[in-house]
Amino acid sequence: MSEITSKNNTDTITVTPFAAENIKQLQVEYEAAGFGLRFGITGGGCSGYKYIIELENEPDDADLIFEQHGIQVFVSTEHMEKLKNSTIDWVDTLMESGFKIENPQAKRPCGCGESISF
Repeated sequence: MSEITSKNNTDTITVTPFAAENIKQLQVEYEAAGFGLRFGITGGGCSGYKYIIELENEPDDADLIFEQHGIQVFVSTEHMEKLKNSTIDWVDTLMESGFKIENPQAKRPCGCGESISF
């Protein structure tokens, strides 16, 4: 796993090679070649916040941009305090398939696995 920091910040967002491989597959599937991955949070869910993970054509002006394994990750500066040093991974098992976030800032996940609290 490699970590790239933004030029203006020492905090990181890590994308595992397996996650990058699956993001590239999603880019093809959704005809979004060259799009980056928006990683953020929004209010909602049982614990107060939910992750935002979606393909996006380009970053916003205030975004931090992290690039690893050929994938750009866009993170709003407003969200970075709650997301710093997170790892974006991908799981593919009989029970689940999709993104898995390891976030050292999260206090506890909800039992549904979809929301978090800080």
